[in-house]
Amino acid sequence: MKRVHFIGIGGSGLSAIARLLKESGYDVTGSDRTLSQFAIDLQNSGVSIYVGHHPRNVSGADIVIRSSAIPDDNVEVDAAKRAGIPVYKRSDFLGQLMSEKTGIAVAGTHGKTTTTAMIAWMLTAMNRDPSFIVGGTLNNLKVNARAGKGSPFVIEADEYDRMFLGLKPHIAVVTNLEHDHPDCYPTFDDMYSAFQSFVDLLPADGTLIVCAEDEGAVSLLSYARKKGLSVISYSVQSELTINSPQWMQARTPKPNDRGGFDFAAMTNMGTDSASVVNVSLQVPGQHNVRNALAALSVAATLGLPLQEAADALGEFTGTGRRFEIRGEQKGVTVIDDYAHHPTEIRATLAGAKARYPNRRIWAVWQPHTYSRTQTLFFEFSRAFSDADEVLVTEIYASREAKQEFSSAEVVGSMPHASARYTGSLDDTTKYLLKNLRSGDVLLVLSAGDADQISTNVLKSL
Repeated sequence: MKRVHFIGIGGSGLSAIARLLKESGYDVTGSDRTLSQFAIDLQNSGVSIYVGHHPRNVSGADIVIRSSAIPDDNVEVDAAKRAGIPVYKRSDFLGQLMSEKTGIAVAGTHGKTTTTAMIAWMLTAMNRDPSFIVGGTLNNLKVNARAGKGSPFVIEADEYDRMFLGLKPHIAVVTNLEHDHPDCYPTFDDMYSAFQSFVDLLPADGTLIVCAEDEGAVSLLSYARKKGLSVISYSVQSELTINSPQWMQARTPKPNDRGGFDFAAMTNMGTDSASVVNVSLQVPGQHNVRNALAALSVAATLGLPLQEAADALGEFTGTGRRFEIRGEQKGVTVIDDYAHHPTEIRATLAGAKARYPNRRIWAVWQPHTYSRTQTLFFEFSRAFSDADEVLVTEIYASREAKQEFSSAEVVGSMPHASARYTGSLDDTTKYLLKNLRSGDVLLVLSAGDADQISTNVLKSL
């Protein structure tokens, strides 16, 4: 039995691989600067995790896998190389895990975590026992990864650091394609080229599934067709999909009393004439209607019964920090969401407005990285129209060095009638506690540490 050591095991990506290997019979250890919830969950499942990095942590390991955030001069990376232990990034290792499975890889600038989770849950509920790796915890299953015995291997295909180019998919989903990660992709063309390389990973009998409503994704569909690949397009009530040989479409989506949307999914796949299945989601927003269409397209590609797949999607309750309702105190509903791109913010706020049409919606936004905030400055300034009140904290630097640029400049460009810069997380929390009232909905939009605002507001209320 091989021992695999993970450096940076607390992140969503590495923790998922660690869990899958642990369930596959490997001896797994790891290290990180602090214990995240992912790391604590791994500890509870029997994984030894060291807090802090030290050369002795890699002693006895057969393989070392490191996070993209771990630099070359990390003491554990250096110790492993000196000892002759192979050191991989996750992009180098994931393809090996998928090689004997039917790989289903979900990529896109937005929506890939939820769509991956939907597909993983759908196949689990349909007793296909998939392996899966998701960038967030599935609420239905309470894990972010699993080593299944069935043929499907579902994985979130992360474009950052070109991780997804190490995968071996047979089915690829692209939810959308917009410019993001300017620290990795300086221009949209750079990012588009990486997605073309992702499509190139598909074998001759592979399938590409794309959203017909997204210009970037549709251009990939044309690229795949030229390569002779099978292609499927999906959309919400649009004639765009009809131009594709295989399509999936949502008709008459309407908000339901479960907090999501009901709709009829129509497709020309599997029959000579279009067939229809009924779907009733409990996750909010029309963006999740599109995510469900992607999942149904995967089911159709695998030849699975579509109404059974639709029923499974109706049981899906979401993932951690994706419109995650943290609780309610004194009539105030508190929700965490991972949205950190303008398109994601607009979609999340539209979902909140559809779910809570008669309540005052507060949006607290913690910008993520200076490069993204500056590159998408104008788009961020126009992303909050569906919120009644907007509070903006200082930028979460993440992997970047602190800069003089402030998110207060974005607030100054917002046309919103009630947007204000509140700076620190503590000051933002204090402002909320002073101004929230019964009936309000607080939505904290953050890929950083601003979820502590949700915790502190609920605790104080």
